[in-house]
Amino acid sequence: MMVLVLSACPVGLRGDLTKWLYEVSAGVFVGKASSRIREHLWDRVLETSGSGRAILIWSSKGEQGLKFEVKDHHWDPVDLDGLILMKRRSRTQKTQPPELKRGWSKAGAQRRLGRRR
Repeated sequence: MMVLVLSACPVGLRGDLTKWLYEVSAGVFVGKASSRIREHLWDRVLETSGSGRAILIWSSKGEQGLKFEVKDHHWDPVDLDGLILMKRRSRTQKTQPPELKRGWSKAGAQRRLGRRR
């Protein structure tokens, strides 16, 4: 079983994928294909998607039971001791971080005075 999710991709690519997979919603394709066909479809997506994004998820043997590929997405797959987890990319901050207040916090001031609750 495999799931392919496209966003901001050409309509021609979606039409091409319907030859092999069912389009259950706009840009969401589901089907069962061999590994050779899956790799061929993923290569086709990489060639023709342009600036669009794509995620391919397929079932496999292993602890998680699935594997995936990602193209130009906000989340990146990271291998952590054999488990593939998704890591969100951090945004580059263009503004300065907020200034920290100087001095003691209320809890610190009470601790200095010996007043504990």
